[in-house]
Formats: sequence, structure tokens, C-alpha cells
Amino acid sequence: MTEPLLHNLVHFTRYLRAQGLRVVPDTTTDLVNAARAVGLEGRGDAYHAFRAVTVSRPEEIPIFDAAFDLFFGTGHRRPTPIEPIELEVHPRGPRVQVIAQTTVSADLGDEELSEVSDQVGASAIERLAIRDFSDLTRAELTEVQRVIARMVWRPADAFSRRLAPSSKGRRPDLRRTLRAMTGPARDLMPLAMTAPKPRRRPLLVIADVSGSMERYTEMLLYFVHAARGRLGKVEAFVFSTGLSRITRELRHRDPRVALSRVGSAVHDWSSGTLIGDAFADFNRTWSRRVARGGPVAVVISDGWDRGDPAVLRREFAAFSRSVHRIVWLNPLAGREGFEPQTRGMQAVLPFVDDFMPVGNLADLTAVVRLLESVPKRKELIRR
Repeated sequence: MTEPLLHNLVHFTRYLRAQGLRVVPDTTTDLVNAARAVGLEGRGDAYHAFRAVTVSRPEEIPIFDAAFDLFFGTGHRRPTPIEPIELEVHPRGPRVQVIAQTTVSADLGDEELSEVSDQVGASAIERLAIRDFSDLTRAELTEVQRVIARMVWRPADAFSRRLAPSSKGRRPDLRRTLRAMTGPARDLMPLAMTAPKPRRRPLLVIADVSGSMERYTEMLLYFVHAARGRLGKVEAFVFSTGLSRITRELRHRDPRVALSRVGSAVHDWSSGTLIGDAFADFNRTWSRRVARGGPVAVVISDGWDRGDPAVLRREFAAFSRSVHRIVWLNPLAGREGFEPQTRGMQAVLPFVDDFMPVGNLADLTAVVRLLESVPKRKELIRR
């Protein structure tokens, strides 16, 4: 496989994504597999194979046809030399280099196929993973959202008050023991045991949607929507000058529709921040209803607060006693030289178990790993 064709397939995938087709970086590898299956000597076979991989709706066919002609030619013509051209793929998107190539090799080896997969993974996902959400273009934000939706993770389990049979348990199960006495082992009277039954620990998310968080709110709420799909039981709230519950709005399967409903339901979006008042409202109105079962609380905020720090400290201390663990995610924490010096952060840090940055995709991956490793029992005795 020639190197110009490799670049062509990578840029072909990016160009289709910029034009609105639902393709991902792994689509390039699928295109290579399609080329290996049908060969590239016949333009018609390659056209239909590539279209089957990238097109999912009838209205996308004209877009694909134009892109295919741009990258691979418009019929059986004399080969044209490789010529890099600059093409503006979208008014807001990045400029990409498209390499025109009409003569390619039909033989694709396993070594070359592995090389394509490695280059595709490094060229897109790894580059976007370390870029701050506030610096991404709309096309790049869409790609990161797709990566978040495909994240596979399992939250940490907790111990339920219910008991389940266990050979390593410490509590006798008299009912099972007496039932076993009617069997062939009745003379030995084996003692059945039980242990606490594992259960999935619920997740409680409280996110800041004030003006200072505006550049990060969409991506972080998209992460909350994806988390609900993994856990099933997620309680979600947002706050600015007041507290709003958005659990019902996030139940829609399509994240774009869910976030649109959240935007319609929250009336103080991008306004000031009163963190202490928001947690006071939660403690009075919602704590007994949604904090049962010892949830892991994820608070997403930069800590900028216009309220009284004493109120915030008092209410956050009460909040910390109603949950199993508090993870505070600050999108600014990953920046060089950052120090949590705001009044809001100074008031809550004594009650926070984990303080982490959440400004890019790599930070979100670290958050997922933390949620997978939360201990079953509370290790920290709060003040």
C-alpha cells in the first residue's frame, strides 16, 4: 500500500466528517479492510465498498459522491500526478491537505494494514485527548463527544444491606442450613454462610453552569449523559444562582435532545454563582430523596463563588456527611501554575476526597478510572 493512498484515506475520512457524515477515525481502518476485500483496480468496486462503509442515510450519497470524485477521480482516466492542494472543508473547520491519487496498488499486506491502524489512532484521538475543550472547533468537539459515548467502564461496586449465599461469608444462613438437613449430607450438618451482596453504587452529579463555566458545560454534561448510560442510576443537578434537577431531561437516549431539554429547563444558565445557596437547597430539599445508598458525588465547578464562604463551608460539610465520597472536578486545575485560591475552593477543599482537572478528554479518562476504583467502604473519617 502506497503512503499517498494512506494519507488520502485519512483525509477522506476527516473530510466526510467535516461535511456531516457519521464517521469516526476507525472508519479509515474499515476503508482499508474494504479495499483489501474488493481491490482497487476497478473504480466501481471501490466506490461501492467505500460507500457501504461511510454512508448510513440516503441523503448522504450526494455528499459522498462529491468527496469520492474529489479524492479518487471521476472515472477511468489517465493517471494524474500526486498534487497536494489546500481545501477549506468547513467555514469553521480546520484546513486539511488533500492529496489527489488515482493510481494505487491493489495488494494490501497485513503489515501495512497494522501500520494504517496505528497511524489512524495516533493522528486523531491522541491529538484531541490533550487539547482543552475550550480550544476545540465544532467538528473536533463532535469527535470528542463520540469518543465519550464509546467509553466502556464499570463503576465500583458497594456492599448492600441484603445478604447473599457465600462460601467465604462470616454470617450463618440458618434457613439454608436447615434445608440442607433433609439431603444426603444431613448427618454432617454443613453450616451455610452469607455475606453482604454487592451492588452498584449510585452516582450523584452536581454541575456548575454559571458564566465562568460556559466553555466547558456542554462537554461535561455530555459526559454526565454518557455516565447515565453506563450506570443506569444517576442523579444530576446543575446550579448557578439556584439549583435545578435535570435527571428527567437526561433520560432521553439522544444526547443532543437531552442537552436541549436541559437548556430549556434551566432558567439561570450562564449567570452568577452562589454555590453555598445551591448546596443549602440540596440539603433541605433533595438529600433524603436522592442520596440514599451512599452515592459517589461528583461536583463540577471552577470554584468561583459570589456568596458567603461561611455558608458554603457549613452547607458543604453537611453535604459531605450524606454521600460516600466527593470528587471535585475543576476544568482549570490542569493548567500550569494553577492554585485553588478562590474563596469557594478554600471553603470546600477540607471535605473533598479527590480534586481533579477535567479540561480535556485525557482528564475525563482519569475520572473514569477513579470511579472504577472507588473503595466499597469509606476510608476517610471527616472532620
